[in-house]
Order: sequence, then C-alpha cells, then structure tokens
Amino acid sequence: MYVVIDAVGILVFISLAWLFSSDRHRIHWRPVALMVMTSLIIAWLLTSFTAGRAAVRAAAQGFRWLVDTAFQGVSFAFENWVGATGVDPEPVNFVTSALLPILLIVPLFDILSYIGLMPWIIKWVGRGLSAVTRQPRFESFFAVEMMFLGNTEALAISKAQLQAISARRNATVAIMSMSCVSAALVGAYVQLVPGEFVLTAIPLNCINALLVASILYPVPVSEEEDTIVTVGGADGGGHEVDAEAVARYEALPLRRRLVTRRPDAPEREPFFSFLGDSVLEAGKVILIVLANVIAFVALAALIDRLLALVSPGLSLEAILGVALFLLAWLLGLEPSTAYDMSQLMGLKLVTNEFVVMGQVTSSIGGLADHYQAVLTVFLTSFANFSTAGMVVGCFKGLVDEERNLIVARNVWRMMLSGVLVSLLSAGMVGLFVW
Repeated sequence: MYVVIDAVGILVFISLAWLFSSDRHRIHWRPVALMVMTSLIIAWLLTSFTAGRAAVRAAAQGFRWLVDTAFQGVSFAFENWVGATGVDPEPVNFVTSALLPILLIVPLFDILSYIGLMPWIIKWVGRGLSAVTRQPRFESFFAVEMMFLGNTEALAISKAQLQAISARRNATVAIMSMSCVSAALVGAYVQLVPGEFVLTAIPLNCINALLVASILYPVPVSEEEDTIVTVGGADGGGHEVDAEAVARYEALPLRRRLVTRRPDAPEREPFFSFLGDSVLEAGKVILIVLANVIAFVALAALIDRLLALVSPGLSLEAILGVALFLLAWLLGLEPSTAYDMSQLMGLKLVTNEFVVMGQVTSSIGGLADHYQAVLTVFLTSFANFSTAGMVVGCFKGLVDEERNLIVARNVWRMMLSGVLVSLLSAGMVGLFVW
C-alpha cells in the first residue's frame, strides 16, 4: 500500500509544479518524461542494483576516509577533541565531527579544480546530461556545477554567461539554485546521516532541479541562444586570444587535449598562494555554517518559547508538522511517522540541513530503512529560506537590474522548487528502499 502512496506522491509533486507553472503551454513533456525516467533509473541503480549499491557505499567510505584523515590535523591542534584516527577520543562535538574536516576537503576539491580535473568532469558530465535530458547546455552545465561547487560558487563562476542569457533564463537558473549541495560538505553530511543515501541524493537533485525548473518556469531556448560563453584572460577581463591556436587545440584528439593546455585558458596563480587562499576560504565556510547553526537553533528556540506563551505545547515544529503532513505522508510513510517527518522537513526549511542532521544523528540508525532513506535524501540540499536570500544577493552582485527584478519576483518559486525537488528525490529513492 505504502509503495503505491509513494508512487502517487511523485505524480502529485510533479502536478504541483505544473499547477504553479508560469506558462503551462510552454512545458515540453517529452523532456520531462525523459528526466523522470532517468532519475528513477539512477535511484534504482544506486539503491537496488548490487553494483550500484557497492559504488555508493565505496564513495561514502571514501568520504569517511577523507574525514578520518582530516582528524589527524584536527587532533594535532585539538588533541582533547578527537583522536588522530577519529577515536580515543571520538569527536566531542558537532564542530569537531562535521565542520573542522572541511579544512582538508575544500582545499582538496580546489586542487582538483586547479589541475583542471574538476572543470573537465563538469564539462563532460554536463554535455551528457544535456544530451539525455534535452535541456539547454548552460542549464545542464550549471546543474552539474551546483552538484560539485554549491550554488553561490557556481553562480560566481557563471557571471559572464548570466549576463549574456535572457532575464527569464536567469530566473530559471535562480530556481535551480535552491536544490544544490557542495561536494566539500558531503564529508560533513556522511558523519551525521547515512552516507549512501546522501550520495544517492546528489545526482537525483541535479536532474530533478532541471525537471522542476522546466515545469515551474519554462523558457524556450533557440539553437542560436544555446551557447556557452567563454572569457579569455587571467583576470577574466578578456585579453586577445589567438583563434587559430584555439582551433588547433580543439582539433587535437581527446587524449592529447587532456594533457595540453588550452591557449585561451587564464594564467594560474602560483600553487602555494592558491592553496593558502583555499584554506582561508575553508575557514570562512566553517565560520559561516557554525554561525548559521547557532543563530537558527537559537531563533527556533525563541519562536518555540514565544508560541508557548500563546498556548502551552504549541511549537514551531508542531505548526510545520501540520502544514507539511500531507506531503510527508505522500513519501510512503505511516501517519505517525509522516507527522515526525513533516516537523523535521519544516525545521529544515526554516533553519538548515545541519540543524536537523545534528538533531537526528543519534537516532537515525534505528529508524526503518524507508524512513532513513526519504529523510536523508530530503535533508541533502541547501533548500531553505536563508539560501533564497543568499541566491538573490548573489544575483545582485552579478547581473543588471532587469535580471535582478525577475529573479526577485520569483523567490516564491525558488522556495517551491527547493521543496519539490527534495520531495521528488526522496520519493524516488523511497520507491526502492523498504
């Protein structure tokens, strides 16, 4: 029975996107169907297929290995907080277990970008995604960039493209931006919730962000418009590039291009200067996450106390639990479990994923497999009110007033998209985990 409810829920979530679409007549249902099928196949492969499960578990173990390696550095500085191997003592608090390992993971991913591996992966995965989903090239590339870099970072490196595309396509990108994660934070997530479901959620969110955006805010893109803007120059300022040299590079076989520097590529910063900046940025990420967690937990507690003055027993979780109960139930959960899930869903939207993961980390291992799966997948994204503010603020610094205005008018669609993508991904994984 509950598997049928889960399947119906997926249809309901897609129908909600259609109901609030800006232009229902422009929705292309064939690409939508392709994206639904692609997401379902990925969910099945990563949860029910032996090789898929093994790959996801290996990736989760790889991130845990990175975290354990990071603990050696943390233990050197704070010996009483964690042992060099993560035990004796075990991490004593949230900062030690989830945040300080970021000081290794962020520079690692930055190094992969420095040597060109990460951009190469994004480029080819983006091309493949565009071919499979029939979506515009930039939107597909952006979905993949979000999967690895996070929303504000992906927006920042796409400044030239955002300025070149139409205002309506800017709104589409903003709507997609609510459904990302950052690969650098995956190590923190897998310390708090089941890693195999975290890593399953990431590619599903990537595709479902495209799916929901194409329904909520369909924008026709002609072949002439479906281009990728490139900027030459070390500072992005656009120095002159030898067109013949670029053409010769493009004509090289793939194996040669992998080891040959592009003629129009910007000059690299010296490695150790780059690495020092990366470590500083990692420290900023830790401070931002820590400040947000402390502030939002405190604000939620303040709201609960104020609500208790109105009526004893009334709380933010209780209100959100009622408001989101039906959506949680449509994930194939029993009514009592759905009510618990709906409270956590609401808390995540008001605060952030770290607050809820920290709250459930000690108990999630004892939950039913299906509940573990849908809860973890729903939590694995940046979709919350503060992210909407960050995205709008980022656009203000990147594009002109016309594009900013259309993004600001669609903030409610940004939030709706974030919720629907998380629900779709959770429902699709839930179909195969019982």
